[in-house]
Amino acid sequence: MTEQARTLDERSVGRAMWRGTLCRCPHCGQGKMFRAYLKVADACNVCGEELNHHRADDFPPYIAITIVGHIIIFLMLHMDMAYRVEPITYIWTMVPLAIVMPLAILPSIKGSIVGLQWANRMYGFGPSRSAD
Repeated sequence: MTEQARTLDERSVGRAMWRGTLCRCPHCGQGKMFRAYLKVADACNVCGEELNHHRADDFPPYIAITIVGHIIIFLMLHMDMAYRVEPITYIWTMVPLAIVMPLAILPSIKGSIVGLQWANRMYGFGPSRSAD
């Protein structure tokens, strides 16, 4: 088995996505994936894996909005059915949640998407076409 074929078999999607969720390098799990809040590092500071090939774009915010929307709707329905809630209560509780929760989970979601792309060799994460 060639070195390239052996390397192609070693990328676990689940492990890469979990490492990305933890905001770590999908290859080694040690280096930081982000150099700023949502800015993916050009390369891992531990193993040197290039991370700048990602194309996460708008997908992570869509996932975050969907997750937070379902949580907030569930909370609102539960509060309305279990208690007598004034509408201003929703403004004071749900609006801050709707702002803070997506911002809190967005780096983990983006890391997971980058890990998925890395594991599936999407975009520039796979072998170059000139090597074929």
